[in-house]
Amino acid sequence: MIEETAISNPGERGIDRLDWRTRRPPFERTNFRRAALVVNMRSRVGEPAFGLALDRLTAYGIPIDAVYALRDPARLAETVREALLEGHDLVILGGGDGSVSTVVDLLANSDALLGLLPLGTANDFARTLGIPFDLEAACNVIAHGKVVHADLGLAGSNYYVNVASVGLGTEVVENLSPQLKRTARALAYPIAAVRAYANHRPFSVALDFPDGDHEPADLDGLLQVAVGNGRCYGGGMVVAPDSGVDDAALDVYAIAASKGLELARVVRGLWTGEFVESPCVRYWRTSRVHIQTDPRLSINVDGELVSRTPKTFSVAPKALKAWCLRRTGGPRRTRPLRPASRA
Repeated sequence: MIEETAISNPGERGIDRLDWRTRRPPFERTNFRRAALVVNMRSRVGEPAFGLALDRLTAYGIPIDAVYALRDPARLAETVREALLEGHDLVILGGGDGSVSTVVDLLANSDALLGLLPLGTANDFARTLGIPFDLEAACNVIAHGKVVHADLGLAGSNYYVNVASVGLGTEVVENLSPQLKRTARALAYPIAAVRAYANHRPFSVALDFPDGDHEPADLDGLLQVAVGNGRCYGGGMVVAPDSGVDDAALDVYAIAASKGLELARVVRGLWTGEFVESPCVRYWRTSRVHIQTDPRLSINVDGELVSRTPKTFSVAPKALKAWCLRRTGGPRRTRPLRPASRA
């Protein structure tokens, strides 16, 4: 069920704006006209964060005139489509990476801006954009941040923001149940990864680069192949040391199945991107790559299983306009999101 509240005047909610104005200037940007707040109430902290986020955003003077509190995540895409058709040119999305992935096809190559409140489990796209996990600070980014023209990845014709992968990454998703995400929280991804690794079967891959910037590669005995668009994935792991969301390039890596000390080095390097320097890792930077595996494998796109190999992956430069705290340098350490206290 979609719960929608139309707001013509933020003051009607009885919000005390003077306190916030004395601490920070009110919102004054004019590069959009109407904002819609869409919150996935099923995301990890969507329920407690919803009301507080609305208070903070309206206190900053952001012109929110449509509010959607969604208890059925399956309605996300149709809700954002409705908001865009009604003329909202800023969509403030409260949710995790799955929520972003669900609606990014609607926002790609449009005039609409994305404002992101990281309310999910991993929040990797928020990490890439430098958005803090603290709710008040995330609202402040939408009010006073910068707009980045971010690249998007394409798995065939399916847009994605973080990473697409085959192999272990897909198996992690299959082991990542909603119950595990609720109970283990930040540890859910590492726990799912351990379970997936225990049952993993190595596979073969043929990589072809249609633009001719790299020689074709045939590799056997692999643990994972990934094609990164953004910087972070899997709860804070880094695609590659120089990866970013506005560099007009994809970062492709293949990890060979390994054990012992070499595997430990790869795992340790996942959090900095330095794993690509390991002898059991092959790494390419490109704009297009065609991936064929033996056997055929499911493809994990931003945490969702959407297709199977073979598939061509490409980059769509500057296809998404989003609020960010800063340009896409190194990853930012962030605190777990907590709803801000009512001042």
